[in-house]
Amino acid sequence: MKKFNVLILVTLILLIATGCGASKSDSEPSTTLDRIKSDGKLSYAMSGQYPPFNFFNEQNELTGFDVEIGHEIAKRINVNPAPIATEWDGLIAGLTTGKFDMILGSMAITEERLEKVNFSTPYYRSGAQVIVPSDSSISGGADLKGKTVGVVLGTTFETKARDLGATVKTYKGDPDAFNDMANARLDAVITDKIVGLNAIKQNDYPFKLVGDLLYTEKMGIAIRKDSPELLEAVNSALAEMMDDGSYKKISEKYFSADIR
Repeated sequence: MKKFNVLILVTLILLIATGCGASKSDSEPSTTLDRIKSDGKLSYAMSGQYPPFNFFNEQNELTGFDVEIGHEIAKRINVNPAPIATEWDGLIAGLTTGKFDMILGSMAITEERLEKVNFSTPYYRSGAQVIVPSDSSISGGADLKGKTVGVVLGTTFETKARDLGATVKTYKGDPDAFNDMANARLDAVITDKIVGLNAIKQNDYPFKLVGDLLYTEKMGIAIRKDSPELLEAVNSALAEMMDDGSYKKISEKYFSADIR
């Protein structure tokens, strides 16, 4: 009889323990989106060296078009925005290892990147441009063979420069490349057309854009493959922003045009 009572007691203890464990598990966020809402913040990364899309202002605050798009997305998810600056060539590794929730830093959607991460619907389109000193005889990509060309490390611009036979010099950000070209250390820079135009305008560089776009790109927000609910929420927010004029307002602030 005593043995029977002991068995009943042990069974009851196990049932209670199991029940408590299940309750704790049920209270934990089950998806990335649930965890973001529980934490109350959405973290998104960029290089911080890609003006006017993302850069540090005179107050050392991370700002720009990408940052403000992220602010608006976070607002629609009802959480606080948490932009982060990190080196470009470490962005995807940082995302896949969970250092932040997404990459919102003017990253082009490519087949290679799609093998590692998912992308939102494109939030703007642009293209690769050759930029040279005003007195240069270079007229486009075909003239870059054997020339010293500056690009940001890990970008599609780097791949294209090598394909064109250039001697490639890599940088952490475009500002450093432009400074080197201003000091006659580079024959050309390949970067986004909008970034090039902004650099010339803001810094009064003696540069010019030459030739047609080397290729066009669609920029997306990169999200881990294990976070489909977050991807859906981001796509929904982008669609709302483009419908209600919020996107246009941000775009016109930085570019005096709608760049979608």
